[in-house]
Amino acid sequence: MFCFALCRVGADITVLREREVDYDSDIPRKITEVLVRKVPDNQQFLDLRVAVLGNVDSGKSTLLGVLTQGELDNGRGRARLNLFRHLHEIQSGRTSSISFEILGFNSKGEVVNYSDSRTAEEICESSSKMITFIDLAGHHKYLKTTIFGLTSYCPDFAMLVVSANTGIAGTTREHLGLAMALKVPFFIVISKVDLCSKATVERTVKQLERILKQPGCNKLPLLVTSDDDAVTAAQQFAQSPNITPIFTLSSVSGENLDLLRVFLNILPPLTNSKEQEELMQQLTEFQVDEIYTVPEVGTVVGGTLSSGICKEGENLVVGPTDDGKFLQLKVCSIQRNRSACRVLRAGQAATLALGSFDRSLLRKGMVMVSPEMNPTICSVFEAEIVLLFHATTFRKGFQVTAHVGNVRQTAIVENIHGKDKLRTGEKAVVHFRFIKHPEYLKIGAKLLFREGVTKGIGHVTSIQAITTGENGLEHNLCPDPVSF
Repeated sequence: MFCFALCRVGADITVLREREVDYDSDIPRKITEVLVRKVPDNQQFLDLRVAVLGNVDSGKSTLLGVLTQGELDNGRGRARLNLFRHLHEIQSGRTSSISFEILGFNSKGEVVNYSDSRTAEEICESSSKMITFIDLAGHHKYLKTTIFGLTSYCPDFAMLVVSANTGIAGTTREHLGLAMALKVPFFIVISKVDLCSKATVERTVKQLERILKQPGCNKLPLLVTSDDDAVTAAQQFAQSPNITPIFTLSSVSGENLDLLRVFLNILPPLTNSKEQEELMQQLTEFQVDEIYTVPEVGTVVGGTLSSGICKEGENLVVGPTDDGKFLQLKVCSIQRNRSACRVLRAGQAATLALGSFDRSLLRKGMVMVSPEMNPTICSVFEAEIVLLFHATTFRKGFQVTAHVGNVRQTAIVENIHGKDKLRTGEKAVVHFRFIKHPEYLKIGAKLLFREGVTKGIGHVTSIQAITTGENGLEHNLCPDPVSF
C-alpha cells in the first residue's frame, strides 16, 4: 500500500540500512531506514553547491574528475584534465580559476554522471538530486580567487581535501579558517591513501582530529568507515554544525569512494521548503559573478539568484555603474547546468543571455534586480569586525581588499570607533570607504577583508546610501529573446 502511494505521487523508495530487532515472537522482525525521493520532473531537482578546498597538489581536481566522469585516475592526474579551463593549468596541474562540475543522483539513489550521460542536459533530466562542485584554487598565489568563490557563489557545504602523505600543509589551515569564518559547514576528505602506509593515514587522521578539537574550532570529528557511518554522518552533519565527517579514500584504487557517494546522496539541504518559498516571494536579485561573450548569442552573465524568480524575457536593471547608475536590460534566455531553462528560482545558479547589451558596461560585483526594488548603493559603510591577524597594529588609513558577497574592491579604513588602533583578536566598529566606485551592499552581509598576511571578518552594520536621482535608470535594451 505504501509503495502504491509513492507511485501515485511520483516517488521512488530506496533501502538505506536495516537491522534485526528483538521482539516477543518467533517471527524475526526488522527495522528499515529508507530514502523516499521524487522522480525528476521539469528540472525541479534538489540542488546543493559544494565548494572544494585544500592545499595545492592535494588531489581536489582529480577527485572531482573521478566522481563526475565515473572513471578512476591513472595515478598521473588523467581524471582532472576535463576540469581545467586554461592551458597553463593542464601544463602545471594546478587550478588557477573557478570551475564547476556536476554529479547527479536519480530517484533510486543511483549515481548519474558522464559515464552514463553524454551531456550535462542528460544528467539534469535523469537526476532528482544534483551536486554542483565548485573547484577552487589551492595555491596561495590564487587566494583571492578562492575567497571570491566562497563569498560569491554561496556554497551550502565545503569539502576540505587533505593529502594523506603530506598532512596539514600549505594553505590547508587557511582554507579551514575561511570556511569557519564564513560559517560554511565542511567535511574532510583525506586523499591518496594508496600512496601511504596505514600508519601514515592514521597519523594524518589524528592530526586533523587534534586541530578540529582545539578551542578555536570546537568540532566533533566523525571518521566514516562503513555505509552505516556514512548514513549517520549525513543525517547528523546537517542537524549539528559541530559534526565534521572525515573520509579516507583513493582516486586511483577507488577505496572508500562509495562511502563518499552515499554521504552526498543522503546529505539534505540546509534550507527547508518554507524558507525557500519565502525567498522566492521577494523581489528579484541576481549576483553577477562572471561575464562572457558568446558568438551568435552576445553578452552572457553567470551568477546566483539570491531572491525572487527570474523568467525568460523579464526586464531587470543592472548596476551600479562607476557613476552610480542602474541600466535597464532584458533577460533573453537562461541556462542552468548547461541546459536551457525557462524559470530560475532563488538559490539557483545560472547563466543569463543579455543579447546585444554592451559588455563593457558590466563588471563582476554588480547585481541585476527588479526595477521595483529601487536599489540603494554606497561608497561608505560601517562594519563590526574581528581582526584575525595583523603583524603590528591596524590603524586609520590602512587599505584592505574587502570581500562582501560577490563584491571585491579595495577599501580604506577611515575611522575605528572608540579606538586609535587594533591588534590581533580585538573587535571594533570600523568605518570603510571604497576607493574606486560605489557598490550594492545590504546590512548584515558578511565581510571578509585581507591585505598580505592581515585578515579580518565581520558584518556590515550600516551604509551611507547614495541617491541617484529618479531611479538612476538608463535604457539599454536587448533585442528579441534568443536561445543559447
